Amino acid sequence: MSAWARGYSSGNSRVVGEQNSGGQLGQRRYEEYAYVLDFTQRAKSSTVRGKEGMIIQAVGEERLTLLELLGAQNLSVEIGERVYIGREGRDKVMSVLGRLEYEYISQSAKNELPSVIEKIVITNQKRFIDYINMAQPMTPRIHALELIPGIGKTYMMTIIKEREKKKFESFSEIQQRVGLREPAKLLAKRIVDEITGEARMNLFVRK
Repeated sequence: MSAWARGYSSGNSRVVGEQNSGGQLGQRRYEEYAYVLDFTQRAKSSTVRGKEGMIIQAVGEERLTLLELLGAQNLSVEIGERVYIGREGRDKVMSVLGRLEYEYISQSAKNELPSVIEKIVITNQKRFIDYINMAQPMTPRIHALELIPGIGKTYMMTIIKEREKKKFESFSEIQQRVGLREPAKLLAKRIVDEITGEARMNLFVRK
């Protein structure tokens, strides 16, 4: 078992602080919640040898990494449900078994991933609005905002101009002031690309 998995299965979430590609420093915090992508009532773990039970495939809310969880016996979960995986007071999750690679999650989990990620983005609107408000150039030619699908140089320049006047406070405000349609969906698409490995660098998913 990896050190990552051991840190969770003992009931102690790892704490990681790092600077992301947009130049923002991530706070040190525990991964406290995850969203269910798929589950099997009785199965064997793919990350911890000999572990059996209700196996849940999920995505962490903070780090946006794919996780394998061991569900509590005689309790049910639902696809898209937000479950607590923090250090104390778990109810539906007994332990976090380890991290999963995209290629090894079920087809059902892959199908659910885009909608669940969009749900996370909408639920954590302030976090992603702050990113839009603070994103900086990554190179002299490429701005971090341009790496989000649907944001080319024209929208990027408009966003920068508008946020200098007044910081954005919501997705609807971005749509109204910039004309960018459904920014939450665009952010979710970028996150999915990072999870699947289609993106060459990560803005949001923390390994």
